[in-house]
Amino acid sequence: MSKHTILCVDDEIDNVDALERLFRKKYSVLKATSGKEALEVLAKNPGPLALIITDQRMPEMTGVEFLEKTVSSHPDTVRILLTGYTDLESVITAVNKGQIFRYLTKPWDPTDLSNTVDHAVERFAVGQELKVKNQELAKALDELKSLDVAKSNFMILINHELKTPLTSILSFSSLLSESNLADDDRLMVNRITKSAERLKNLVEDVLLIVRAETNQLKIDQQQVAFTQFDEGLSKDLTDMLAKKHQKLISKLEPLNVKADVRLIKQVMSRLIHNAAKFGNESSEIHIESLRNGNNLRFLVHNRGPQLPTSVIDKITKPFYIDEDVMHHSSGTGLGLTICQSILKSHNSNLQFKNTDQGVMVFFELPLA
Repeated sequence: MSKHTILCVDDEIDNVDALERLFRKKYSVLKATSGKEALEVLAKNPGPLALIITDQRMPEMTGVEFLEKTVSSHPDTVRILLTGYTDLESVITAVNKGQIFRYLTKPWDPTDLSNTVDHAVERFAVGQELKVKNQELAKALDELKSLDVAKSNFMILINHELKTPLTSILSFSSLLSESNLADDDRLMVNRITKSAERLKNLVEDVLLIVRAETNQLKIDQQQVAFTQFDEGLSKDLTDMLAKKHQKLISKLEPLNVKADVRLIKQVMSRLIHNAAKFGNESSEIHIESLRNGNNLRFLVHNRGPQLPTSVIDKITKPFYIDEDVMHHSSGTGLGLTICQSILKSHNSNLQFKNTDQGVMVFFELPLA
């Protein structure tokens, strides 16, 4: 491991030699007998300089004046000022202009000076390590930003390349369905349409998550009171509720919150869908809102099996599917991830709580 370099400056050659003898075993020592000569030494040795030790009282250029000239060229270097005088004005000037680490009086104590120099060099070394780490972090941040841009551009490309053929498939299948088709042909067209719709929904779901995670999701926040969520539900959801003989029970406070109406309705629709999917047959699903300080808490509570703690920790991760929870059903595992992404854009998040009767999912929005 190479030695750190220090520069010793004093107009008394004996003092410079004494400093060199004191530190040459540990450090590479540069010497100068004036401020002007010291600047020339620095110009000839452009490598990293851990420490400058300089006398204050020197002809033509004082120690503080010399140190001040080195601040711009060697900003990371640690500085120690030596002087036979202890006037307060010199100390203040040295601190303000020369940016010194320590101020020591002559005659110096070798042990005290040696310890001070060791601490100063150690400070320089730590500063250099932090500088390298900060540069690495800055580089990593730039790479992450580039990755986000690349990911966003890729998803825009995927959006176009997938949606364009999907639009054609759905358009032509719609035209075919209006034709006089044999029963088998109509069945095949219906299956093509259904599969294309599922793929279209998947593409839109993934793009929504990416936009949210890259802070590109447009939020139209306004003051709104959500007084019902059971209108405008998808046909799949209403069919499921009817098939399982489940009933929605709403109890919503008519209080204004700040939110994007369309996105929050999408969150609630997905939470209700989840509650119906995993709730018991012939059970009630409770949809409530209640004031909690300066926020309004929205809850969806079903009656059914509880969630294991290990599942709660992972359930909002993208594409997470747990067979015990999903009951071997098909799906992409994006529903709760989308909810979490939308709520993140509202500075909120999903929370889960097991109850005696089932599972409660809730989130909060600020009151307007």
